Amino acid sequence: MILVTLGTQKEPFTRLLSYIENSHIDDEIVVQAGYTKFESSKMKMFDFITYDEMNDYVSRADIIITHSGTGSVLTPLKLGKKVIVCARLQKYGEHIDDHQKELVEIFKDEGYVLELCEENNLDDLINKIQNFKPKKYHSNTKIFTNKLKTAIDNYIKD
Repeated sequence: MILVTLGTQKEPFTRLLSYIENSHIDDEIVVQAGYTKFESSKMKMFDFITYDEMNDYVSRADIIITHSGTGSVLTPLKLGKKVIVCARLQKYGEHIDDHQKELVEIFKDEGYVLELCEENNLDDLINKIQNFKPKKYHSNTKIFTNKLKTAIDNYIKD
């Protein structure tokens, strides 16, 4: 099963769904579409689902195709899932800026995800991801918390 997540932004993201609609994917495709309206006989569409339902779909999915929202990328990475990410772009009215492009480039360059963009093809990425070994994600929350605590302690001492 392939899970597609578009997040909760009010701007539509039909471009990603068009890539999927025009692909040759024959697996079951489940889409959390948010505010994006799209007709498809190929995809099972939900506007919004609960946190528990989303976690269930993520755990059952073989591949996640998602917009480049931080939570939408990190959640499956933490579970060791194979993730294809497509950034929402300002030029298409999909977001207010291009921070998602910056985020997907970092995750791609670090070896965590494959990027779907205008320069490549979803069918090729689906084939490539079969042998893709994503880098294991390790959170740096503990390091960040320790640095913040040290900074606060130093500030209090001054």
